[in-house]
Amino acid sequence: MQDVRAEAQPVRLKFEIGARTLLSVRRSLVRVPLTLAEARSGPAPVLPSLDRAADGYIVTSLPEDQMAALAAGAGGMLPFVRQRYTRYYLDFAGTYDGWFAGLSSNARQGLRRKAKKIAAASGGTLDVRRFRTAEELAAFHPVARAISATTYQERLLGSGLPEGADFLRSMAALAAADQVRAWLLNIAGEPAAYLYCPIHGDTVIYAYVGHDPKFNDWSPGAVLQLEAMQDLFGEARFAAFDFTEGEGQHKRQFATGGVECVDLLLLRPTLANRAVMSALGGFNSSVAGAKRLVQGAGLGGFAKRLRRGG
Repeated sequence: MQDVRAEAQPVRLKFEIGARTLLSVRRSLVRVPLTLAEARSGPAPVLPSLDRAADGYIVTSLPEDQMAALAAGAGGMLPFVRQRYTRYYLDFAGTYDGWFAGLSSNARQGLRRKAKKIAAASGGTLDVRRFRTAEELAAFHPVARAISATTYQERLLGSGLPEGADFLRSMAALAAADQVRAWLLNIAGEPAAYLYCPIHGDTVIYAYVGHDPKFNDWSPGAVLQLEAMQDLFGEARFAAFDFTEGEGQHKRQFATGGVECVDLLLLRPTLANRAVMSALGGFNSSVAGAKRLVQGAGLGGFAKRLRRGG
């Protein structure tokens, strides 16, 4: 352990079914997030010292093969896996055409068909707007915010594009340093989808994305993502696109690789923390068992709603 102390923050440990939170328990935790580069090839993280008031750590994007060693070296802390997922990424080595040719034939045909449909509804060409400077992003933000307000990311997950003054200042600062890219897709003159990506070093971060649900059948997010990839390949200055934590069909479709990761809780071995971990473990096992039961009974539609929390 190193002597540097990191500030603990309140974290809600959620009891969830799909996107629906039934209840949550607060714990004061030190976040230890790993970057894509660290998850891909970096050494195991070094945990900072804890203040007395802190309950423990939450380590995100920890490669699964590092979990046992980190837990064993954590000084008797209680380990608990919050989630498992593949952290997908796209390497910008090579060309856009080479990358696109590497997608499955079904994916290529589907993307071309969707793009053609959207272009036809927009006068024959895709209406994609690109944003990079502070002035451009000031125009982007209110339009993207209006889209974000309609999305499930915001309504169910609380992870829509932020609108506060702190975010606007951060966005302007990133733009001044040429460390952000953003895109909007219009369909028949109406804003349909947005993508906002800050840049960390030579890595583009998949930070905020969404589309208006009334355009669901058009797959505007996938079409916009494809346009963004073409732009980023064309700049020839980035090493990777980081799809960040979590799964998703579009991530698997576009990615060139991935790292099997966990989000790991390490809690002090108090009675209260033991009770929380036991309750979370039991709840998660019950939800997983219910999903297996309905899937085994052939109730696919109900299982899908269960995953979504609907």
